Amino acid sequence: MLNHYEAAFVLTPVLSEPQMKEAVDKFENLLTQNGGTILNREEWGMKQLAYPIQGKTTGFYALLQFDVEPAFIATLETEFRRDERIIRFLTTRLDKYAFEYAEKRRNNFKKEEA
Repeated sequence: MLNHYEAAFVLTPVLSEPQMKEAVDKFENLLTQNGGTILNREEWGMKQLAYPIQGKTTGFYALLQFDVEPAFIATLETEFRRDERIIRFLTTRLDKYAFEYAEKRRNNFKKEEA
């Protein structure tokens, strides 16, 4: 049974824009190759951190919303920890209310783009 998840992560600010996109692509491909479905991908860009992490005060923020088997989350988080470009991450399982909210948010965002 697939569950709904979202993973927010912060990449080191020393990356260029193409390197940042490549890092996000890596995790997106990892999910799809292991039976996951990507529902949404957002790159929020460079943001100020609330507190310094590894001596850095800014970072690239990214969000992936996806469906995947629960057993795969441990593998995904291991890959987050192994990647030197990731300075923080948070993976959250979405319950039905959070999933509905995320869906509304995606739809509103798509309407604003059009």
